[in-house]
Amino acid sequence: MTTIAELPPGFVDKVLSAQSTFRSVMDAMARPGAVQRIVPMAGAPDTMMRGTAAIALTLFDHDTPLWLDARMTDSSDIVKWLKFHTGAPAVQDCSIASFALIADGTALPSLDRFALGTSEYPDRSTTLIIQVESLDSGRSFELRGPGIDGVATLRASIKPFDLFERLRVNEALFPRGTDVVLVADDSVVAIPRTTRVVNKGS
Repeated sequence: MTTIAELPPGFVDKVLSAQSTFRSVMDAMARPGAVQRIVPMAGAPDTMMRGTAAIALTLFDHDTPLWLDARMTDSSDIVKWLKFHTGAPAVQDCSIASFALIADGTALPSLDRFALGTSEYPDRSTTLIIQVESLDSGRSFELRGPGIDGVATLRASIKPFDLFERLRVNEALFPRGTDVVLVADDSVVAIPRTTRVVNKGS
């Protein structure tokens, strides 16, 4: 059993690292499809990528209910690490989560199981943070929408394979909907609910 003292450390410099990570995430949201890098942190639990850990340390706190998929919850170190470093309460009901951490995209629940916000409070939705294999190789996708000058192209290896098809429900739900952050090691790409994605091929 891992003790608190044996858990991987958080940021070496909490203020500067959190500021840098926050800028990277905000840049990713402002420029959908553009790959942003997160400065590597000191350490992360097994199964959790460095970028995911940095985002957790930056955005999670005791007021942000957190849902973890089965692969994340199978690691007691991740649960302990998140509780110790962020204080974010883990919840079993994903419909009340502010954030969801997904290590196994193939087992991603139906998006309508997560909070989608309301017309009055569209921000009260669950942000999905999905770990993926690659954000610089794989299938090609065309992205259109706010923050994109014409068309942006994203090459990525993502599971579930039909993620972007699922996200098309955002068009009908807007201003409600789901925002997604994709993480591959220390690289991140954001797909806000305003972004429209089309698969171009293999």
